[in-house]
Amino acid sequence: MKPTLLILAAGIGSRYGGFKQLDNVGPSGETIMDYSIYDALKADFGKIVFVIRQDIEKEFNEVILPEFSDKVEVDYVFQETDMVPSGIQVTYERDKPWGTGHAVLVAVDKINEPFAAINADDFYGRNSFRILADYLVSSESKTDFCMVGYQLDKTLSEYGHVSRGVCKTGHNNFLNVVTERTSIEKLNDKIVFTEKNGQQVELTGKEIVSMNLWGFKPSIFDYLENYFRKFIQKNPDNPKAEFLIPIMITELIQNKQARIKVLESGDKWFGVTYREDKPAVVRRLKELVGQGLYPESLWK
Repeated sequence: MKPTLLILAAGIGSRYGGFKQLDNVGPSGETIMDYSIYDALKADFGKIVFVIRQDIEKEFNEVILPEFSDKVEVDYVFQETDMVPSGIQVTYERDKPWGTGHAVLVAVDKINEPFAAINADDFYGRNSFRILADYLVSSESKTDFCMVGYQLDKTLSEYGHVSRGVCKTGHNNFLNVVTERTSIEKLNDKIVFTEKNGQQVELTGKEIVSMNLWGFKPSIFDYLENYFRKFIQKNPDNPKAEFLIPIMITELIQNKQARIKVLESGDKWFGVTYREDKPAVVRRLKELVGQGLYPESLWK
């Protein structure tokens, strides 16, 4: 069974200042999503499912789908703030979606096979999709998941702080814990993150971090719903709390409910956290096209 690619494209992108998921960065007007889809098809993924918001459905159907909908099975699902499991009551309004864990959960009715979950605005590299697909297809356990890790110092922005899941691994490179750090930045030739109390802690830059390139089996949906219910109970009056994949993954590991293999592809990640990052992404993609790794136009 071929794996499915789940693309999380519902984020508002407040730091970027617009719908960066639909921004043109390739030589022929491609989005970063286009390159992820192209690489996934080369890695023998069999279906693409998008998580989007209803208010970008028109642009999505006009700009994204026509390019490749004749090349692979495509579907999409909405992520909205009122989409919660039955029996859950939320007493406050939210401005943003519930986070990456919720984004995966809303796709429960669209996916029945092993799948990769990715950010729409990150470039991961073709080998990353290949090794992830190989692991999903070869692993027989319903609770053996995986993620592709990247070296921290190769994932930073020159224009502000970023959020990264810092990983610690154990035997056979299985994940022990992933700690979400929300304020990592370059500062005076050092890489630091800022604790909630304002204290700055230095990092080496060699740490392996999660860039939300996960490999899951369908069993993850039961875990997601269970942990989302607990999340709501723990945050009854916090409209800014986010249900993030790394937090749930760490609990699954600690409770011995699942294992997560950390894969390292050697590919270089890049993306557009801030609008100022876009020119560097455009240059990098042009270089990859010039090296013959991608055609001038992906879909023609």
